[in-house]
Amino acid sequence: MTDTRIVPIVMPKWGLSMKEGKVTGWLLEDGSKINPGDAILEVETDKIAGSVEAHEAGVLRRRVGQADTVYPVKTLLGVIADPAVPDSEIDAFVASYVTPSAEEDEEEQGPKYEFVETSAGNLRYAKRGAGDETVILIHGFGGDLDNWLFNIDALGEKATVYALDLPGHGQSVKKLEKPGLKAMAAAVASFMDKLGISRANLVGHSMGGAIAMQMAADYPAKVKSMTLICSAGLGSEIGSYVDEYVAAQGRKDLKPVLEQLFADKSLVSRQLVDDVLKYKRLDGVEAVLKNLSAALFGGRKQQDAPAAGLSGKLPPTLIIWGKEDQIIPAAHATKLPGAKVHVIEGAGHMVFMEKANDVNALIKAHIAGS
Repeated sequence: MTDTRIVPIVMPKWGLSMKEGKVTGWLLEDGSKINPGDAILEVETDKIAGSVEAHEAGVLRRRVGQADTVYPVKTLLGVIADPAVPDSEIDAFVASYVTPSAEEDEEEQGPKYEFVETSAGNLRYAKRGAGDETVILIHGFGGDLDNWLFNIDALGEKATVYALDLPGHGQSVKKLEKPGLKAMAAAVASFMDKLGISRANLVGHSMGGAIAMQMAADYPAKVKSMTLICSAGLGSEIGSYVDEYVAAQGRKDLKPVLEQLFADKSLVSRQLVDDVLKYKRLDGVEAVLKNLSAALFGGRKQQDAPAAGLSGKLPPTLIIWGKEDQIIPAAHATKLPGAKVHVIEGAGHMVFMEKANDVNALIKAHIAGS
């Protein structure tokens, strides 16, 4: 039986605050055969640019969105359908499509953020999906849960996904009694306990990767698998980024620091710089960042090696690295015996944003195989 479904391609919602995006260009022509995960077009927001990937197989029957044009979230940009679907039905679908109002979109999204009181204090988090597998996304130094805007919904298609703001970060409590990996791991363990999560697949970026390894060492029963992305904790070398990030006080200082995170420097938008500055100026943040950087990266050396505590008890582990990482050398990717390794060309420290489609596919396959 022929599958005659018509599948809309819409302006995605990357991050809970996104209201609109600009189509910067199509990557495929009308009539192109499409497989799940294929990049179809590129979109730019006030925070970052990325590609829209297909979730269904079929043929690109109609490109509706125009390049260099801004559209609200959920606007119809194109149509995927089986070749057997008549053009008249495609025309009718496009003509009858109604973009949800902002109010309807908010209702679909549910609660924007939630908070939970843990042993480390009040932590903000977001939740997506309802699959049998549980995934916890752990951001890096100076980051927050919105770093995962290209990943959380994609991973939520097959799993229940949580992303949290670590203590001292985002909108979580702005204090950390004992700065270090053990305290951060204890905070994540308490987060899991409070939400009734007995075991999870941990995905950690940079410092978050080191926290995931510390979790596996200190709370092995809670860790089903690990995905370590450009992870700290696998060697002593680290660039000047952390010190420069902590010291930066204004836009002129901060922009070149943030550019170190990406292979494509144009991804560091004015809005991204403004958002980071706003966070850095919150009460309590400066002290937390200084204390944490001294404990973990003092003297521009990584002070902790949590991988050493995993001898003989390494859970299924995937390591992903951007080959052009300027923060932590990509050579560290091979320093954890027993882990699967993927080094991705054309990406830097934020490989999970720059190459989101590839990273999401790798994480999904790893979790499925775990």
